[in-house]
Amino acid sequence: MKQPTICPKFEKAISLLSQRWTALVIYQLLLGPQRFNEILSSIGISGKVLSDRLKELEYQGLVKREVIPETPVIIEYSLTEKGQSIEPILRTIENWSQLWVKEESDSTEN
Repeated sequence: MKQPTICPKFEKAISLLSQRWTALVIYQLLLGPQRFNEILSSIGISGKVLSDRLKELEYQGLVKREVIPETPVIIEYSLTEKGQSIEPILRTIENWSQLWVKEESDSTEN
């Protein structure tokens, strides 16, 4: 029996979302527009990695970078409509994790 092939679009979506920290950046931006340092402190990753993820998400059309011309200049990141459309998926994963993923302190139990 021939194995079904994986849809290239599905494969690309999984590849994007499975990049380390990407889903957490999107999840954090579900709260609304945020500045770089707000995202950085809430997730706890390096500035370079966050910068790389935000650039990739902006390139993919999931995140919008807005420059607010004040002194000093303010840069805010928010989800685009395309980025917001991932919310049901992340909420489903969140619900699943509450039911099935053990906390680290529980990991030694069987």
